[in-house]
Amino acid sequence: MKTLVIDAPAKINLCLHVLGRRSDGYHELAMAMQRIDLADRVEISLGCGKGVEVWCEGLDLDGGENIASRAARKFLREVQLSRRVSIRIDKQIPVAAGLGGGSSDAASVLTGLNRLCGQPVSLARLRELAADLGADVPFFLFERPAWATGTGTDLQPLPPLPDVCYLLLNPGIAVSTAWVYQSLQLTKGGELANLPRFSVSSVPELLASLHNDLESVTAGRYPEISEMKDFLRQQGALGTLMSGSGASVFGVFTDPAAAEKALAALPRECSWKAFVVRPLD
Repeated sequence: MKTLVIDAPAKINLCLHVLGRRSDGYHELAMAMQRIDLADRVEISLGCGKGVEVWCEGLDLDGGENIASRAARKFLREVQLSRRVSIRIDKQIPVAAGLGGGSSDAASVLTGLNRLCGQPVSLARLRELAADLGADVPFFLFERPAWATGTGTDLQPLPPLPDVCYLLLNPGIAVSTAWVYQSLQLTKGGELANLPRFSVSSVPELLASLHNDLESVTAGRYPEISEMKDFLRQQGALGTLMSGSGASVFGVFTDPAAAEKALAALPRECSWKAFVVRPLD
């Protein structure tokens, strides 16, 4: 049996524009995405036998069927290989939190199995397999900040972003991405051609670009979103934003010590999860 351990990082959305609903039912998006150093740890083992098993302490994976197991089965079909795959996930990224944890785990499974098998699948083909699993999965194979369009799978590299850190807060609420998009009221269709490309080289430009069309939907149902943003601003965050469909919120700091001080200001009785994180890129 061969085993590989991979860190599967979370992501945040520095901006998220919903341009309209497509004829296939999905939404046309334009997003700036960045990986951060909060990560799950994914252990992948390839051995004799058949079948795919996934374990993750503290989570009910519906008999082991989740996006990580689907990624493993898709890879095995692609290379026409009959082997046993065992996956153990040490979950550090909050679940259903707008941080892409499940998508990152799936990308790590594709990457890990490809390495264990001697890399028979090209990166371009891995990205195609990833897109079939979920809109965010190809981003985690891209491994750099990206401008994502279409359903989120069309990726272009972003120029170097300002050196900042983030205080990330999560209230422990699992938000349904499907519900958020279904609840979004699109008043007018947007056009990608008329949307300024996310290109920032300074902290003020970054702060001015922070935007999320989904935030009003999630915040309208969960007041914790506004409460977390208020806390971050009170503690000196230069800007705040909800990531993805929520319910995680981040505050922007230029000084890691200031972010740590804000983290220490959380009341002991507060149930929010909190992480000081840095960009990976």
